[in-house]
Amino acid sequence: MSHTQALPAHSKNKRNFGFSMGIGLTLLIALTAKWLAYIPLLSIMGQLVIAILIGILWRAAIGVPDKVAAGAGFSSKKLLRAGIILLGMRLNLMDIVHAGPKIMIMAIVVIAFTLSVVYGLTRLFKVEQRLGILTACGTAICGAAAVVAIAPQIKAKDDETAIGAATVAILGTLFTLIYTLLFPVLGLSPLGYGVFSGATLHEIAHVIAASAPGGQAAVDMAVIVKLTRVALLVPVAIIIGIWVNRTKAAAQEGANKASWRSIPIPWFIVGFLAVSAIHSLGIIPPAAADSIVTAAYMLIAMAMAGLGLNVDLAAFRRLGMRSFAAGFIGSVLLSALGYLLVRLFGLS
Repeated sequence: MSHTQALPAHSKNKRNFGFSMGIGLTLLIALTAKWLAYIPLLSIMGQLVIAILIGILWRAAIGVPDKVAAGAGFSSKKLLRAGIILLGMRLNLMDIVHAGPKIMIMAIVVIAFTLSVVYGLTRLFKVEQRLGILTACGTAICGAAAVVAIAPQIKAKDDETAIGAATVAILGTLFTLIYTLLFPVLGLSPLGYGVFSGATLHEIAHVIAASAPGGQAAVDMAVIVKLTRVALLVPVAIIIGIWVNRTKAAAQEGANKASWRSIPIPWFIVGFLAVSAIHSLGIIPPAAADSIVTAAYMLIAMAMAGLGLNVDLAAFRRLGMRSFAAGFIGSVLLSALGYLLVRLFGLS
């Protein structure tokens, strides 16, 4: 075999090695984030937030070669979808049914309000439309997981997805700290405080950390309310996909060209709901379900690491500060609305 014949195989092996290194790097960051999340102060942020922050710092301090970036990109896209599907094992649909109609109505109201307000603020602040949608969805539904689930629906760029995820992750951490300080003065019962936390905070990790001062009853209620919002990710993703698709089609080809057939179907989110339904049937042993959820969080943490490795801090300063401002104002208004709804519905 000549040297010229051997060269392509050698180059392919190098690419494969770099690809594997990229996936391995995201796994290393995810494992490190999981370990750091056991530290009391850092536990407020949770594994997903820590993973994306480590990824951002890694790129800023060390850099990410192109051959490694391909593997990191695989984690942020393909492994992410697998993680979201498996995360359905976290959601028992019967818990939502048993919580009663008030909780579902509250979840719908806070999501509709927050989506409208935060997206409106991003347009006012001249944030790029796709980043504005991602920031609104992350603030309204379930933090970084919502951002990365919605991104394919609107064909968001990697840097927009990463900035959106980082923005809501930081916001959620900030408001978790604020909630723990406010708990003694809010005048809410443990159950009321759990409803308030679950209805207004971003990530599940944030909800658990913030509701902890109210005791186990508050944590349990907060998780149920939060997972009710998570369940609404499916219809929201489909609605946003329809809206963005039709808006784009109307702008480019005329409204009569917007076809239902061209709407992107978020199959991995449908998979999330299907796994939730399986879990709700009780056929999966609790220990196995917990293991699946742990694996799901590891895959999503690897995806967060991959997103973080794609964040250019200069781009974040240029694009992220205005979306952060919109998300912050929206989060303040969301907290106020959540508190009023808890009082109005007699859940305090």
